[in-house]
Amino acid sequence: MPIPAAAQSGRRPVDRQELSTRLLGSAAKKSYDPVVDIDWAAPIPEGLYGLSPEWSTLYGTPLWESLGEDQRITLTIHEYCSISGVGIWFECLLMQLVLRDIYGDDPAQPHVQWALTEIADECRHSVMFARTAEKFGAPSYQPPASILRLGKAFAGKADGPAAYAAILVAEEARHMRFAPEEIARRAPELSSGQLRKHRAAVAAVAAIVADNLVQPDVYASVGLDPRTAKAAARANEHYAGKLRDASTGLLAFLRGVGLIGGRSELLWKRAKLV
Repeated sequence: MPIPAAAQSGRRPVDRQELSTRLLGSAAKKSYDPVVDIDWAAPIPEGLYGLSPEWSTLYGTPLWESLGEDQRITLTIHEYCSISGVGIWFECLLMQLVLRDIYGDDPAQPHVQWALTEIADECRHSVMFARTAEKFGAPSYQPPASILRLGKAFAGKADGPAAYAAILVAEEARHMRFAPEEIARRAPELSSGQLRKHRAAVAAVAAIVADNLVQPDVYASVGLDPRTAKAAARANEHYAGKLRDASTGLLAFLRGVGLIGGRSELLWKRAKLV
């Protein structure tokens, strides 16, 4: 049985080709090439955090209090580089999902050209993230082998609302218009059994992404035991609250289209995202 009209999104999806045409125009004005548009030879200012201290996975914990100012700065730089490295991993998955979705479509259609534009942007962003980590002297952080295998399997099989919801979960603001429209367009076509599978897939992606943003080896950069620090990060209610606050709009949308609910809710709660 299909879920309710427009997936309870409260509005009808925008025409796919019309939206893609607008996004192509926006991309032409806003896209850039980090290889030439960033001065990679410029020195990095000293004393600056890699991300806001409040966003550190250890902020507010005894381990955070045990660190000196320089160590806190180093930690946040490595946390940022880890998030970027995991971003490269997920962007590689995203490109596969999008290519599979448009395979065989008419390349003259705006939605295909927009998808190819997205992929080109992802390539440039991945290069930027990699060079940033290199500039900071950080290693190329990646998820563990088991998660890499899961990601490869997901990229080879995911489709429809689950694939575009995964993009929303893990990607940045420029996807936050195109992906919701695709979800709202496709979600009403799901049967009840398909809906359960898509809910489970989206919840699993969210939990895996949230747990793997900052890799355990990051903590070794400031002399902390990786296992002990990772356990502290997972138990850190302050950090969990920051993730929940940042995900409020996303979660409301996913609930509205029916992709959060039923047993999948347990996965979201276990990941402390709701």
